[in-house]
Amino acid sequence: MLSAKDYEMFEIIDIKAREVLDSRGNPTIETEIITGEGYGSAIVPSGASTGKNEALELRDKNQRYGGKGVLNAVRNVNETITPLLIGMDIRKQREIDRIMIEEDGTENKSNLGANSILSVSLAAARCAADTLNLPLYQYIGGLNTYVLPVPMMNVINGGEHAGNELDFQEFMIMPVGAKSFSEALRICAEIYHHMKKIIAKKYGKSSTNVGDEGGYAPDEGGYAPPMKEISEPLEVIMSTIEELSYKDSVKIALDTASSTFYDEKSKMYNAMGKKMDSGELIDLFADVSSKYPIVSIEDPMAEDDFDGFVEITRKLGKKIQIVGDDIFVTNKNILSTGIKKGACNSLLLKVNQIGSLTEAIDTASMAYRNGYSVVVSHRSGETEDTMIADLAVGISSGQIKTGAPSRSERCAKYNRLLRIEEYMGQSAVYAGKNFRIPF
Repeated sequence: MLSAKDYEMFEIIDIKAREVLDSRGNPTIETEIITGEGYGSAIVPSGASTGKNEALELRDKNQRYGGKGVLNAVRNVNETITPLLIGMDIRKQREIDRIMIEEDGTENKSNLGANSILSVSLAAARCAADTLNLPLYQYIGGLNTYVLPVPMMNVINGGEHAGNELDFQEFMIMPVGAKSFSEALRICAEIYHHMKKIIAKKYGKSSTNVGDEGGYAPDEGGYAPPMKEISEPLEVIMSTIEELSYKDSVKIALDTASSTFYDEKSKMYNAMGKKMDSGELIDLFADVSSKYPIVSIEDPMAEDDFDGFVEITRKLGKKIQIVGDDIFVTNKNILSTGIKKGACNSLLLKVNQIGSLTEAIDTASMAYRNGYSVVVSHRSGETEDTMIADLAVGISSGQIKTGAPSRSERCAKYNRLLRIEEYMGQSAVYAGKNFRIPF
């Protein structure tokens, strides 16, 4: 029989938030939680190409940090949230999140701020795992945690993540033919570094500068005109994997972030110096998918172009993973609408879009129940926090999107997955070609 002392080890003793910096040098919030026997902390990331229905990221909007300070969010944790949660059982994650959400009282968490709530939510999960002496992924997923995700690694950047002329945001590689996560990561790193030589030779050394997520961002000033057409980065990727003899092991994924070049008034897409309607853009994706080994396209249509999403899913969804990011923003209610209409067949999961761990997991569960795959994702303004690596394993997503291996905040997630794989030993299974349904 458990004694009162046994319960005390799970009691929240203190919560403390502070302002720190993310990978772009902008402020964000970090929260620490202490129990009688454990400790947990979490730092919240921030996005650049954000969906307009995302939960609100509270910023101070004064002269500090150009208005991007988060001292009000920090204050909300220290002065409002902390008194509500002191003395609670750290294992009651759903109850902790519910209390914060109800205290906020708004649909988009605009009162306390989604960044305030999420920092506490994620820190609570890590603290509970530490108190129970469990790895975080196992605390999240229980005994059925053995799948290591396929990295969806960003190697060429455009759009909002770079200052070049490439409208489409991310060109990624997926080593689905690897036998383990560690082998997959090695293949990705080898491709990434070899690609630098190919880009430098064709476009000039200045074209090997990188974007927010570490992918190369070729621009003008090199030997050849800057990348503009969607086929150009795809040709560079193909040249690289062919030279390294990885053509049979590596597939390609895109995040076009089409909302960033969509004109709401005219309902037209402005990319590559052309104006296209939904049908023409879908035809473009169908064409490049027939020429290159593309297995996944994220946000191929603008978030307001629901009909476009339905049509591209109908046309390409049997062969290609159509991932919804800005359209769903990890929101269970919006995802439900998408499922009913037949928009997409995959969910991009970003915990800061919805603002709490339990809500994010609930949305992932809805996706799974309806045959949608799930891609756990970072943000362009990342931190050294490795939570999403454990989350990807904990919910058996089979896929993780977390940038290029050239920046430490991205490598932190990959290194965490290497440690998890080592810890699991022979029980670890790499999702590989089963990345869409890994269990």
